[in-house]
Amino acid sequence: MDKGVYRIIDANLNRVMEGIRVCEDIIRFSSNNEHLTGKLKTLRHEVFNAIKDLRKEHLEELVSSRDLNDVGMRSSESEKSRDNLVDLFLANTQRGKESLRVLEEVLKLFDRQLSQKFKKFRFKLYEIEKAAVKELESICGS
Repeated sequence: MDKGVYRIIDANLNRVMEGIRVCEDIIRFSSNNEHLTGKLKTLRHEVFNAIKDLRKEHLEELVSSRDLNDVGMRSSESEKSRDNLVDLFLANTQRGKESLRVLEEVLKLFDRQLSQKFKKFRFKLYEIEKAAVKELESICGS
């Protein structure tokens, strides 16, 4: 398998886990909503567990594919600031959804069933986002 494929998987797995974790902490510490916090935590664990076997089987390829000279590493101006918690939350759900979509597509090269799990994860994140934004807007007044 091409090294670029492993690089795509590694980068997007890291990105989705980080994005969901930011969202989880926003909900956890700003709203104390145990239900939504639990949904985000569960999703994060489901994503990690779904790809655990692939990571174990291809760990060396995934880790060795990392490149700190990534041509897309610079942040755009819009990524450098956020207006409020809702904006921050939405930026990170978008990050998660995009990464889940990339993983859904690239994992077709390995396992179609695994790819479909990532599609389901993406739709779970859509649902969580809808409820969480409503929650955040009610407490933040945004």
